[in-house]
Amino acid sequence: MSSQLKVLVILSSNDVDKILTGLLWATNALKYKWASDVKLIFFGPSEKLLSSRNDNILKALKEFLSYANQRPLACKFIAEKDGTLNILQTVSAEFGVDVVYVGSKISSYISEGYVPLVF
Repeated sequence: MSSQLKVLVILSSNDVDKILTGLLWATNALKYKWASDVKLIFFGPSEKLLSSRNDNILKALKEFLSYANQRPLACKFIAEKDGTLNILQTVSAEFGVDVVYVGSKISSYISEGYVPLVF
């Protein structure tokens, strides 16, 4: 099944199971071609889970990256506000996530026709 659907997956929960569900959906959407493109953003509490090096999240992220043609993003503003920027940048660099200001990027993706899914 090939699709022209473009999806923006925003991982914002502090619940590991919800983040894993979002990562699984994003991975399968690319793997099984449910969507033509999937953008992935860690936003808010999920950034702390990424920074904590949760094994299950990192394993699921690696699986997503094996199908993705671009790097996921994490919100720099939130990390600065929470005082977690340094650790987030270290973990993100190690696991292929770009730490940037994402507010305008989210708006741009939606205006480009990406459907937001929030986990």
